Amino acid sequence: MGIKTAAIKPQINRFFERITNMIIDRERVKNTFAEYTSGYNTTDPKIKLKIDHTYRVAELCELIARDLKLDEYETDVAWLTGMLHDVGRFEQIKRYNTFNDAQSVDHANFGADLLFKEGLIDTYVDGFHDDKYGTIVENAIRNHSAFRIDERLDEYTVMFCNILRDADKVDIFRVNVDTPAEDIYNVTTEELRNSQVSPEVMAAFDERHAVLRSCKKTVVDHVAGHIALTFELVYPISLQIAKERGYLDKMMAFESDNEVTGKQFEEIRAKLNEYVASVRPL
Repeated sequence: MGIKTAAIKPQINRFFERITNMIIDRERVKNTFAEYTSGYNTTDPKIKLKIDHTYRVAELCELIARDLKLDEYETDVAWLTGMLHDVGRFEQIKRYNTFNDAQSVDHANFGADLLFKEGLIDTYVDGFHDDKYGTIVENAIRNHSAFRIDERLDEYTVMFCNILRDADKVDIFRVNVDTPAEDIYNVTTEELRNSQVSPEVMAAFDERHAVLRSCKKTVVDHVAGHIALTFELVYPISLQIAKERGYLDKMMAFESDNEVTGKQFEEIRAKLNEYVASVRPL
């Protein structure tokens, strides 16, 4: 009897943990998000871009969570991180008229503070301040745009961070494909097509990692930097989505009027294609 009881105790604990979790009402979350963003200038293309981006990232978070075989509540939590991850962007654009964190505020921490320090989370989900999954959501938001995830976080929390980070990157690829680069980077076509990729950015492709913001010196560095995010995707499903939807090929098809840059993008294409084929075979 004792052996059987010991065997099922973890399952009992998990059951009671599940039924005491805060309910995540998706319709309430979406309605609250719509109401919150209606307070900003939704005719501003930058605001609309982030609203649309939010819904797509939430969907991608759910898709990745289901591929990982997470349970329904965990999948809801992953979806919620997507819905809330860019809350800080709207106030950022209102106050600073830029999405450039270096020129304004770190939007990830800013958003997490609005939610969990100023109480905005209570309009989305009741009681999340005292729930362990609330802490997970907060950490996922704070870490979603960081170069590296906080090493102090436990493995379970890191999983949710990685789900959100992957989903965010995949939709960043989509934004780069669907939106004119001139609008994304607020530059002229001439500037974009004549700048060169900096040596530090090219080195990231040799070393197979993302590009630090401080290394981006030219306009086209940002284009190459977004492509390099591919190296940071954690889950095979994320790379599969990016590849199957054509995001990677379209991003690497960047055309330049600068002969040096043209050759640089030939290198970028070769190195990324090699990485996708050999390191993350599909």
